[in-house]
Amino acid sequence: MATCPECDFDEIDTADHEEGDTLSCPECGKNLVVLGAGELDFADDDDDDVDEDDVDDDELVDDEDEVDKEEDE
Repeated sequence: MATCPECDFDEIDTADHEEGDTLSCPECGKNLVVLGAGELDFADDDDDDVDEDDVDDDELVDDEDEVDKEEDE
């Protein structure tokens, strides 16, 4: 058994899965990947969680410029 890193549901059966397999948490529905025996992590295809490291600095500057323009209007 494994525990969901999102909702802490601790009854996810990983016995029939191999390392690298993906599955969904039956409690919260998050997509998870099997890391090993009884170990889960978030699957890469989750677009809900965007790390700041994944955003280019140029994109941040463009967003700030747009906010400044809206404030001036």
